[in-house]
Amino acid sequence: MSDFTRLEPLITHFIIEKRTCYGHISRMQAFIARPELLDRIMSGLASSPVTALLGPRQCGKTTIARDIASQHSGAYFDLENPRDQARLQNAQTILESINGLIVLDEIQHQPELMPLLRVLSDRQPLPARFLILGSASPTLMKGCSETLAGRVHFVDMSGFSMEETGTGQTDALWLRGGFPDSFLAANDAASLKWRDDFIQTFLERDLPLLGIGAPSQTLRRFWTMTAHYHGQTWNGTEIGASLGVSHQTSRRYVDSLTDAFVLRQLQPWFENTGKRVVKSQKVYVRDSGLLHALLGILDLPSLQSHPKLGASWEGFVIEQILNWAGERNAYFWATHSRVELDLMVLSKGKRWGFEIKYQDAPKITKSMRIAMEYLQLERLWVVFPGQVGYPMDDKIECIPLAQLKNVRQTILDFQSTNGVST
Repeated sequence: MSDFTRLEPLITHFIIEKRTCYGHISRMQAFIARPELLDRIMSGLASSPVTALLGPRQCGKTTIARDIASQHSGAYFDLENPRDQARLQNAQTILESINGLIVLDEIQHQPELMPLLRVLSDRQPLPARFLILGSASPTLMKGCSETLAGRVHFVDMSGFSMEETGTGQTDALWLRGGFPDSFLAANDAASLKWRDDFIQTFLERDLPLLGIGAPSQTLRRFWTMTAHYHGQTWNGTEIGASLGVSHQTSRRYVDSLTDAFVLRQLQPWFENTGKRVVKSQKVYVRDSGLLHALLGILDLPSLQSHPKLGASWEGFVIEQILNWAGERNAYFWATHSRVELDLMVLSKGKRWGFEIKYQDAPKITKSMRIAMEYLQLERLWVVFPGQVGYPMDDKIECIPLAQLKNVRQTILDFQSTNGVST
C-alpha cells in the first residue's frame, strides 16, 4: 500500500448555491485547501488497515473522502443510501473482491460491519484499506474498541479552521462558523438560514439516531440554554430544573450532544496544588456559527454588542488551538477563589498555557502569575484580537490570534531543541 505514503495534491471543493438579487440561482464553486487534514488522513491510511474519520454532519467528511477515493480508484459506499445498503447485503463477498481503498460513509448505520472489518484488515498480504466515516462517535468508538483494537487510526475533523480560510477571513469564520455551507454562503443572512436549518434537521433527525426520544422542541430549548452556559462550568441540576427534567436526563442530553460533535466538554485539571480546585467540566458549543444561531446573533455588530461576546471569542480561539494541539491533552484550571487558566495543553511532558481575552491591550494579572507558578507552565500566551503582540513577562506573551501558528512552531522547536521526538 505504498500508494498511501504520500499526500496527493488534493483540493477540497464545495459547490454552493448563490441566489442573485433577481431571484435566479447560479452555481459558484469555492475551493478551500485542507492539506494538514488530508495529510493526517493519508498518514493513517499508510500506517493502519482502518482509518476512522470522525466529525459532525456537514463538515465536509464526504467531500474529502470522495476526493481521496477518486485519486486512488477507491470504492465508495454511502450507508445512508438504500442502493449502497442493498449492495452490501452480502458484505463479505463484495468487500473481499475489492482491492485498494474502500470508503464506508456513515458506518454507524451498520455497526454489524465492524467484526467483518477486523477479519478483512487481518488479511496478509493486505489487498485493501478502509476509510470509515462517522457522525456519531458512541457507535464508532464502541465498535472500534471492541473489534478493531490495534487496527484503527482515528482522525478528528471539524469545519474550516483559520489556517485553512486565511487570517483575512477571521471575522467571517468567527461569525459564521466553520461548516462549509455556512462559511461560504453568499451573505450573512444566507449563512444564518443554513445554520437554522441545520439545527432543525439535527434535532429532528440526527439526535433520535443517538437514542434520544425527547421532543425536538425540548432539545432545542436545552441546546439554547446550554449555549447561554458557553464557557462556563456545567450545572446540570440547574438546567434540568429549568427544563423540568432530572439532572441525570440533563447529563444524558449534554453527553449526546458531545458525542455528536456539536458540544465540547473541556475537562478540569486538578492535582495536589494546595488549592481547592474546580472539578466540573466547562461546556462550549464547538462551532461558533451554531452558537451565534442559537443565541440569535445575526451579524458582526450584533455579536460585538452581545453579552456573550467574550465567551464566544474564548470558545472560537480554543477550537483554533485544539485543531492542531488535539483535544485529548487539553484542560482548563480554576480554583474556588476565582484563579483560573482558560486552557492548558500538555505536549511531550510539558505544560503550555493560554489565556484568551477580547480586549485591546490585555495586562498581566495575578491569576496569570499564580497559574504560571502552581501549574509550572513552560510558557503562557495571552491571545487577543489585536494586530501587534508584546511581551508581558519573562515567560508570558500577548499575541494576536493570527500568530497562533507561531506558537505551534515554538512548541515544536522546544521539543526538537530538547531532544523530544515529535
